[in-house]
Amino acid sequence: MAASYVVTLALSIYFPLLLLIAWKRWRRGRSPRHVVVVVLGDVGRSPRMQYHALALARRGFSVTLLGFCIGPSILQYGIKVVFQAVHLLWKLMCREPATYIFLQNPPGLPAIAVCWFVGCLCGSKLVIDWHNYGYSVMGLVHGPNHYIVLLAKWYEKLCGRLSHLNLCVTNEMREDLAENWGIKAVTVYDKPASFFKETPLDLQHRLFMKLGRTYSAFRASSEPLDPATERSTFTEQDAGSGMVTRLHGRPALLVSSTSWTEDEDFSILLAALEKFEQLILNGESFPSLVCVITGKGPLKEHYSRLIDQKRFQHIQVCTPWLEAEDYPLLLGSADLGVCLHKSSSGLDLPMKVVDMFGCCLPVCAVNFRCLHELVKHEENGLVFKDSEELAAQLQMLLSKFPDPSGKLNQFRKNLQESEQLCWDENWKQNVLPLLMDT
Repeated sequence: MAASYVVTLALSIYFPLLLLIAWKRWRRGRSPRHVVVVVLGDVGRSPRMQYHALALARRGFSVTLLGFCIGPSILQYGIKVVFQAVHLLWKLMCREPATYIFLQNPPGLPAIAVCWFVGCLCGSKLVIDWHNYGYSVMGLVHGPNHYIVLLAKWYEKLCGRLSHLNLCVTNEMREDLAENWGIKAVTVYDKPASFFKETPLDLQHRLFMKLGRTYSAFRASSEPLDPATERSTFTEQDAGSGMVTRLHGRPALLVSSTSWTEDEDFSILLAALEKFEQLILNGESFPSLVCVITGKGPLKEHYSRLIDQKRFQHIQVCTPWLEAEDYPLLLGSADLGVCLHKSSSGLDLPMKVVDMFGCCLPVCAVNFRCLHELVKHEENGLVFKDSEELAAQLQMLLSKFPDPSGKLNQFRKNLQESEQLCWDENWKQNVLPLLMDT
C-alpha cells in the first residue's frame, strides 16, 4: 500500500510540472535537426542504437542519447514501470524538442507509450527499431502464457502501432509485424562498424602479448632461443627485424561471444569440445584449441566451474572480459567463431555474427528460424542443431588446419569477396531516405 501512495504522490507532483514544461516547449518550437535516441537499458549492449546515433550525427543532426538502467529486480513490475515512465518522461521533456525520437524495442514497456506521448506534446515523430519482441524475451523467464507476458504482448501490439516509422532487423520480422501486428516496417539489416575487420599480424601479436600478461592461454609454452624475441601462443616477433610470423604447430583460435544466459546454451559448445578433445586423445591428427569465450552474464560462474571440472589436456578455455577496443582485434585474429544465440522470437539475428563476418571470420552457428538471412550454410559458415553436429563441424573444419586449401579458409575467402556494406553506408542507403520522406 505504501508503494502505491508514493506512486500516486509522485504522479500528482510530476504531471502538472511536465505539462507546464510541455507548454513552454510548444511555444518555443522544436529544432528540425534534433534527434533523441532512447535505450531503456544498457547502451553499451545496444550497438545498433549507438550506430544510429553516430550515423545521425554524421549527417548533421544534433543527437541526444538517453540510456537508462533497468532497475533492481526486487521491485514489482508495476512500481518499476511507473518509476521508469516518470523518469523517462521527465528526461525527454527537459530537453530540446526533437524532430525524431528513435526508440529501441525491446525493452518497450513503458518507453513506447511515453515516447509517443512526448511526441504528441512536442511534435516529435516516433521511430521504433524492432530488434525483437519484448514479450517473447519475458516469456523465457515466466513462460509464454503468464499473465505478465500476455499483458506485455497486448501492450506491445497496441502501442507499436503509434509510431510514425518502424525499422526491423529481418525480413521475417517485417512480415510478422505486417501479418500479425498490422505494423508496416522496413528491414534494415545489422552491419558491422568499420572497425570490425581482419587484424594485421603485427597487431595480432601485440594483442596476444597484452592478453598473455593476464591469461595463460595466450602465453607461449616454450621460450625462444633468443631472449629478445617475443613469443605468444600463436605468434613470434623477430628481435632484429621486428617481423611477426605465426608459430608452426600453433593451436587454432576459436572465439565465442556470449551473454551467459539461458537463451544461449553454452553446454552445446562444452559437449562439442569434449568430443573434439577425445579425438585428439585417441591419436587423431587435429590441432590443439584455444577457446576464448567473451562476455558477462548470470550463468558465467556456473559454466566456469563446469569448465574447470573438465580438465582438458589439449584445449584451453579462456573467459576474459575484454576492453572495448580489443574485442574487434580478437575477432579479426581468430580462426573460427561459434555462435550459441537462439532468438526468443525466432525473428532477430545475432549481432555477434555480424561483427564476426565484418572481420571475415567464418562461423558455426546454432540454427533457428531466420538465421538463413545471415549465415549461408556451406558458404560463409555452418549451421548446427546440437553438440553432435558442432563436434562434427569442428572436426571437418580443423582437419587440415592451417592448410590454405581447407574448408575453413574457403569460407574466409568467400567472406573477403562478398564486399558487404559497413553500417554507415548501409544506413545512408536505407534509413536516411526514410527520414527525408517523413
